[in-house]
Amino acid sequence: MAPLKLYNTLGRKLEEFHPLHDKGVGLYSCGPTVYAPQHIGNMRYFLFVDVLKRTLTFDGYKVKHVMNITDVGHLTSNEDTGDDKMEASARRQNKSAREIADEIAARFMNDLKSLHIETPDIIPFATKTIDLQIDLIRKLEAKGITYRTSDGVYFDTSKFPNYGQLSGQKTSDKKSGARVEVNEEKKHPTDFALWKFSKPEDQRQMEWPSPWGIGFPGWHLECSAMSMKELGEQFDIHTGGVDHIAVHHENEIAQSEAATGKHPFVKYWLHGEFLVLPGKRMGKSEGNSITLQDVINKGIHPLAFRYLCLQAHYRKPLSFTWEALEAASAGLIRLWAILGELHDTPKVGCAEFEEKFLSVMNDDLNTSSALAIMEDLIKSDYPWSAKLQTLAKFDQVLSLDLNPIKARDHIKPMNPEAEKLLVKYISARHKKQYATSDGLRKKIEALGVIVEDLPDGTSRLRKK
Repeated sequence: MAPLKLYNTLGRKLEEFHPLHDKGVGLYSCGPTVYAPQHIGNMRYFLFVDVLKRTLTFDGYKVKHVMNITDVGHLTSNEDTGDDKMEASARRQNKSAREIADEIAARFMNDLKSLHIETPDIIPFATKTIDLQIDLIRKLEAKGITYRTSDGVYFDTSKFPNYGQLSGQKTSDKKSGARVEVNEEKKHPTDFALWKFSKPEDQRQMEWPSPWGIGFPGWHLECSAMSMKELGEQFDIHTGGVDHIAVHHENEIAQSEAATGKHPFVKYWLHGEFLVLPGKRMGKSEGNSITLQDVINKGIHPLAFRYLCLQAHYRKPLSFTWEALEAASAGLIRLWAILGELHDTPKVGCAEFEEKFLSVMNDDLNTSSALAIMEDLIKSDYPWSAKLQTLAKFDQVLSLDLNPIKARDHIKPMNPEAEKLLVKYISARHKKQYATSDGLRKKIEALGVIVEDLPDGTSRLRKK
């Protein structure tokens, strides 16, 4: 079997994967900030994590997957300034921050289901782990790595010599205030907030008492506290978007390793690239968000978006246009149409194609090559009984419903006019108006399709 190789941001190279503990894998994924619906750029990242997890499982590893939900502490700036995104959203919508967090989290979970993204094993909310986060600050404070300002408790990056190891950017190269007001009380530009004090003039909905004062945790803190609680002080894989590398993940490493004294905090760091609109990235702050519901409202199946994302490598930007999504939709419907016509029973698979598939998936999750191998399999001379067995294995990773039963459920009406007549036909049969139903059958068949009456009393259309 081809060994699994993954691109590790920490070493900036492709590395053979060797977990810390035999066949068990600890996987932590940065989850959503639930102040607004996730756009499809966010969902591309979660699709990448799903493919990673499915590939690990396909390779025989037992994965423990943890993903956080950020419902407090994510400020509008990486410089520890600006509003808390949850509080700002609550004010805009005249709702409680808790209401918004719960509504958006529920919608996010539904989006995961629609895209066939497996639910993580553990999904902790930041607001439910405040004690854990306070304990982590206490550990850092005891080691003399923190200091206090008028607006919070900060991590002193000058006391962590390895700061910058993930991004490869030296502390001296980083500057504050490129786009935001500079916090003059910070000792160094890279220092970051562990705890923010509530401002007397603000009426925050989410705040807690702490040894340092009433306030709320910094965004970076929750991921370290949650991941170490569930996966241990050292674990195998941490994922995120490329925008997390230079600040969020750099800060996670610093506070985690400083608190435990253990290096590395995480063995493999994997990052997904952006989904981009022509000329710019997609994002809520950019005001150009497209959600999965927008896709569904256009009559496009959510799995068409999954299929589109699989056509590009997770480490390469994916340019999104509606035309590209519609082309992906047409391609997926074609696959379903082919499979929907089959009634073969899966038997022995096609070993050569299975080996090729595993080889490219183990080459840093090369999904575009995997899809090409799938197409070659479909065009091959193997009997369909063998092809279906192998497609079922492919679908453990691709999850595109590559089997005849599910494919038939997905196929769009082959003739809209015939579909309308079919509704009337079924109604006439139920009313025992057989002369009417016979006339409707003839009209339907004149359109080039056949009415098939099923044992359960329903009817469907099929090609002649």
